[in-house]
Amino acid sequence: MNHTPRILSLATALPPHCLSQDEALGVARAVFGPRMRDFERLVPVFANTGIETRHAVMPVGWYMEPRGWPERTAAFREGALTLLEEAAGQALVRAGLGPQDVDAIVCASTTGIATPSLEALLLERMGFRPDTVRLPLFGLGCAGGVLGLTRAGQIAQAMAGRTVLFLVVELCTLAFRSAEATPTNVVASALFADGAAAAVLRADGEADAEGEGPRLVDGAEHTWPGTQDVMGWRVEDDGLGVIFSQSIPALIRDRLEPVLDGFLERRRMARGDLAGLIVHPGGAKVLHALEEVCAPVSAGLDDAWAVLRRCGNMSAASVMFVLERRIASGARGPHLMSALGPGFTAALAQIDL
Repeated sequence: MNHTPRILSLATALPPHCLSQDEALGVARAVFGPRMRDFERLVPVFANTGIETRHAVMPVGWYMEPRGWPERTAAFREGALTLLEEAAGQALVRAGLGPQDVDAIVCASTTGIATPSLEALLLERMGFRPDTVRLPLFGLGCAGGVLGLTRAGQIAQAMAGRTVLFLVVELCTLAFRSAEATPTNVVASALFADGAAAAVLRADGEADAEGEGPRLVDGAEHTWPGTQDVMGWRVEDDGLGVIFSQSIPALIRDRLEPVLDGFLERRRMARGDLAGLIVHPGGAKVLHALEEVCAPVSAGLDDAWAVLRRCGNMSAASVMFVLERRIASGARGPHLMSALGPGFTAALAQIDL
């Protein structure tokens, strides 16, 4: 029997250092302003993002000094583990479970390097069983929230009746590189933030029929040829350098609609059948483009704007914050969950709340 996985619980976590967008602008001005003749021309970007506050894993002063790979990696490892432990602990408590009840862990992250991988480091730290099945996911970028949740659902189906924990953490601020005084890096400093999320999933006959929690009905992805340079990371001497193209909103408007409609048609649905959207808030321009492509359905976009406003762009983790808000609002019915990531790839899922 092909059981449909349910999300039994969901939790999110933010690091302790909160800064306003004005504070972020102040840091960028202090670091880049003296070396960029056109810096003031870029200042409106900070106001136009739709972001008011963001959270960072390190205090502001840490980012104003040059940092190399050893310092960034140490900050990533400890910061990511702390956030994942908080989110995973809360999700398990909400599901009425403990670490010993988890049979498999899927962990998505693209903003740092850890070997052993993050979920392996959590095994002893949180008390998971030594025989826990692990799947670390790297390189999915902003699409990792949707694609990682989908992979966790597929594992839950393959391990029917067992418990799967999905983890996602992104510490985007650790890619802030003071040495690169470029417009792209300034825009990145106006957008990116840190956060983590965890979800508990299970697929079994009883839960499918009468259980509580959103049903993860289906998922898909589409990678457009010739778009590998649209989004991603460059590996530099002092850290990861951000790659994102100004063409992303135009690509969404020009290419996403047939992919979205094709996914829904395979589900024997149309956009008008959707009760709402759970979309990754990559930025104001991205959300405006998604609003156009997803019309006439618009319910849930307010939740995406709220996450962007309060938390910034936390890459793969962001869409899980939107899902959390959508569930908390009492929304019901079929929802389209979507995000865009390196590849250039569209990640799609149907979740019935």
